[in-house]
Amino acid sequence: MKKILFSFCLTVLAITAIAQEQTKPKSEREERRDARREKINTLIRQQEEGALVFNKQNVFGFRLNTDGWSVLYERGYMKNVKTTNLFALEIGEKKHPKEQKLLGDNSSFFQVGNPYVYGKRNSFYQVKPTYGQQRLIGGKTNKNGVAVHAVYAGGISIGLERPYYISVRGNSTEGTRDIKYSDADSSAFLSPGNIVMGTGLRRGWNELKIVPGLHAKAALRFDYGRFNEVVLAIEVGINVEAYTREVEIMLRNSNKQVFVNGYIAILLGKRK
Repeated sequence: MKKILFSFCLTVLAITAIAQEQTKPKSEREERRDARREKINTLIRQQEEGALVFNKQNVFGFRLNTDGWSVLYERGYMKNVKTTNLFALEIGEKKHPKEQKLLGDNSSFFQVGNPYVYGKRNSFYQVKPTYGQQRLIGGKTNKNGVAVHAVYAGGISIGLERPYYISVRGNSTEGTRDIKYSDADSSAFLSPGNIVMGTGLRRGWNELKIVPGLHAKAALRFDYGRFNEVVLAIEVGINVEAYTREVEIMLRNSNKQVFVNGYIAILLGKRK
């Protein structure tokens, strides 16, 4: 009888201890550990379902615009499964729709030298720091699927006008000389028979004029990356730029202060 009573008491004490242990509040460290474990399990489950899960991404891209081209670098930080904050820097050149490259008259059997654009006054470049977001519309149904994102972004646009130079015939002692458009040289600049060739990129960089402005874009991004760590995407969208004055690209043609263009971009990068 004493043995039975002793065993009963030990059992009651054990049950009481276990109950107290179970009801004992978790420490802050234990709660953080459990939260971290739950987050890892959630990320693993989302990856298995085809979701794009990462901390940050680095992307390089090339954009072909309806009025020019640009290259960009983008860094993204995942806010949650559906939203990523984007910081980017884009550098590009804008072309006037009336630009047409012509061959100069250098009086040789084989054409030597750069072609030129008749009536072009300035080359126009843009440096665009950008902030925006990438929001998931349709996730990958599996790891080999396509994720579709809506992208919206904007920022300032630093426009840079560079004088456009051409080589023209001088007098018998000068040979050829490089000129930009000016009142004094307007006749030589606009006389096709007098133009030898374009000067390319070697002139005008010390004469840049800054034209400040703003820009914004809206796009759809289609991510074909087979693995979660790789960015391989095509982006299609619309871009708007507005500057503080008209940008002087061409002579004898209308120039704009506000530009609206469509574009397609190829994006390559990695996620971590």
